[in-house]
Amino acid sequence: MEAGTGPGGEAGGDDRCGLRAAVRTRDGWAVPHAVVTLTDRAGRQAARVRAGGDGRAAAPAPPAGTYTAIVTALGYEPSARTVIVTASGTADLGTVVLARAGGVELPPPGAWTIDPAHSSVAAVAQHLGLSSVRGRFASFGGRIDVADPVERSTVTARIDAASIDTGTRLRDDHLRSVDFLNAAAHPEITYTGDGLTARGGDRWTVHGRLTLNGVTRPVDLDLTYLGVGPDPWGGTRAAFRATATLRRTDFAIRYNQILEAGVAAVGERLRVELEIQAAQGETLPT
Repeated sequence: MEAGTGPGGEAGGDDRCGLRAAVRTRDGWAVPHAVVTLTDRAGRQAARVRAGGDGRAAAPAPPAGTYTAIVTALGYEPSARTVIVTASGTADLGTVVLARAGGVELPPPGAWTIDPAHSSVAAVAQHLGLSSVRGRFASFGGRIDVADPVERSTVTARIDAASIDTGTRLRDDHLRSVDFLNAAAHPEITYTGDGLTARGGDRWTVHGRLTLNGVTRPVDLDLTYLGVGPDPWGGTRAAFRATATLRRTDFAIRYNQILEAGVAAVGERLRVELEIQAAQGETLPT
């Protein structure tokens, strides 16, 4: 049975309930909507309650006895412990700490500023149907706002379109022209992300909108979170890797020179590769 849930299946807030738990991450943040399940010695489910947005779960306790409490949440390793329900109907699990699946803790909520000196924004296109040409943008910046819950996090980024660098000046000038980026008319490429979906372990999908060549389209990023740690300047850094595949024609980039052999000079699809390091705070350390 599922006990003690309020609207939407979340736990009620009645402190008189006998079964209680507070589900937290290792750094003390609430794990919203975690599920607490009690099973008896025969493995039968005796109670089940979903925590609220504050990570707290409360419900009537099952009959007195010894049970196994299993706490689960999407993106976290499950936790199990033995709990005794007293004759008075009390079963207080206290604080249950869940580790992120994959063993990497998420960055704490707040503003994080992208550090261009330790990040890269690259694009890879197929050339002549055989090999790939890689270009990097030298000028970009942005900000990540980590939310609680993390699924509501946002990101804003801007890239100087004219800063494209493939190592060949003639090719770079062509990429800046109206055939491709049209940098004179649309000097900035922007991305706005407005939410995350967990994909298991340290992988996430960032949902957002890309504006390129004056055209805005939905673009999701396949994100891998690489971890968080101190930097040499007394601050804290977080690192991410992300990729996306774009169709040039979706952004009105229709240059399609066909060579005599019938092969397109430039492939239709473009792969975006991001290596991002962000510093905690509104600004970068000086």
